[in-house]
Amino acid sequence: MKESFAQAISAAISEEMRRDDTVLVYGEDVAEMGGIFCATKGILEEFGPKRCISTPISEGAIVGSAIGAAMTGLRPCVELMYSDFQLVAFNELFHSCGKWRYLHGEDYKLPLVVRCAGGYSFGAGAEHSNIFECLFNHAPGLTIITPSNVYDAKGLLKAAIRSDNPVLFFEHKQLYKTKMEIPDEEYVLPIGKADIKREGGDVTILAVGLMVQKALEAAQKLAAEGISCEVVDPRTLLPFDKETVYQSISKTHRCVIVEESNLRGGLGAEWAAMIQEELFDELDAPIKRVASLDVPLPYNLGLEARAVPNPEKIAAAVKALF
Repeated sequence: MKESFAQAISAAISEEMRRDDTVLVYGEDVAEMGGIFCATKGILEEFGPKRCISTPISEGAIVGSAIGAAMTGLRPCVELMYSDFQLVAFNELFHSCGKWRYLHGEDYKLPLVVRCAGGYSFGAGAEHSNIFECLFNHAPGLTIITPSNVYDAKGLLKAAIRSDNPVLFFEHKQLYKTKMEIPDEEYVLPIGKADIKREGGDVTILAVGLMVQKALEAAQKLAAEGISCEVVDPRTLLPFDKETVYQSISKTHRCVIVEESNLRGGLGAEWAAMIQEELFDELDAPIKRVASLDVPLPYNLGLEARAVPNPEKIAAAVKALF
């Protein structure tokens, strides 16, 4: 069956709510409106106002109350609309969510999913275009998931809702309307397992979220020039599947890391250091990073396009390794 990314999100939540009556959904405009991107459309009508609730504009209260709900036996799946608004609930997300399972003993569970839309979206400006996976990568105890397509989004969200750990689930705004054939039967994807989206032998491109699509475009163009790229999608940033990534680099001996976060202090910096420390002898060239420029993202469409990664920048980074 062909579904959009937004429909897959809604279907995953609905299936889990039917399976487990402790799952509930709330956040800004998620009930009657069905979410700003229609990712919770139809949930209120099926499950009613006690399990699907639109909240006031208070991200701290949304996350704080969800932590309390998770502590007392519920499985909240809450939406913060834009990832930019995670900063309003930063203390709850950074301090409380990830740390409390460590602080309260092995029998303590915190089954909480925080969904949010992130990334550049054609002129949304510097305050509505951020994507903060790299920021929360520094927070011990969190699970961080960033799907790159419809199939992964549904399977990984179902796994996130079933997890006993707090999960930040990042959804790129440009992916919501994309469509893909997915199985009619139920499926759940494992957390912490990367996926090879394209096999190749010359270069490993390790890409995140929407950048997986950009990397695949670059790989297709490079193939016409005789360069074979393997595109690896980590899918889960924490925990990170080093084994799959390392196997790919050990085959290609070159690596380009592509992310939408700013270059300075991004995921690429961490992963490049990790690869250099643990896999240095397998590298035939320095690791290249492709990321957004270290500037607040411009509102102007032309400047925005120059600030973020694209297939041309990725292809240039790959060619620089030879």
